[in-house]
Amino acid sequence: MSNLPNCPKCNSEYTYEDGSLFVCPECAHEWNLESETEKEDQNIVKDSNGNVLTDGDSITVIKDLKVKGSSSVLKAGTKVKNIRIVDGDHNIDCKIDGFGAMSLKSEFVKKL
Repeated sequence: MSNLPNCPKCNSEYTYEDGSLFVCPECAHEWNLESETEKEDQNIVKDSNGNVLTDGDSITVIKDLKVKGSSSVLKAGTKVKNIRIVDGDHNIDCKIDGFGAMSLKSEFVKKL
């Protein structure tokens, strides 16, 4: 057998090559190996100083931030522990004491 990769969507081992694409006959997913590695590289999240953030890091807010739907403000210098990196515009999910669950943009934080 050849060393073709399993389908990234359904993990089927019955993939085949069609030109420069790989195709899964079970779920009809088509992908290119280069595009898969690019997607992995795009999920790198950096703080305001350029440090790479990972799940479980501790961060500090560097700017006063208005909390949407509330009259309160998240003050600069607020420490946040145990963050989670997610996809999207607000790429950090966390719980902040006194505020609860919140999503933050990485450009407004720095790693501790």
